[in-house]
Amino acid sequence: MNMKEVGQLPEFHDLVKRRWTVALVLTALTFITYYGFILVLGYSKATVAQKIGEVTTLGIPVAIAVIIISFFLTLFYVIWANNTYDRLAAEIVNKMKKD
Repeated sequence: MNMKEVGQLPEFHDLVKRRWTVALVLTALTFITYYGFILVLGYSKATVAQKIGEVTTLGIPVAIAVIIISFFLTLFYVIWANNTYDRLAAEIVNKMKKD
């Protein structure tokens, strides 16, 4: 089976569709997280400058939350890729070897 034939497999199209769906959702969530934080900083400085402790402002835990959210989005992708994407890609490769 050559590469042109692989592109016509329904399994390949399903794999590409799933990858794009995951990529677009994670990209959107990343943009919302980062640009949401930047927009709040730019348009509502008073909000993030509010003191929530002796010297801590609200901006510090929110910035930490942005980092933590990014970590979990990455973790989700790695788990998804290892469990779903790699398995489906291996199935396609095995199908190519048989044919």
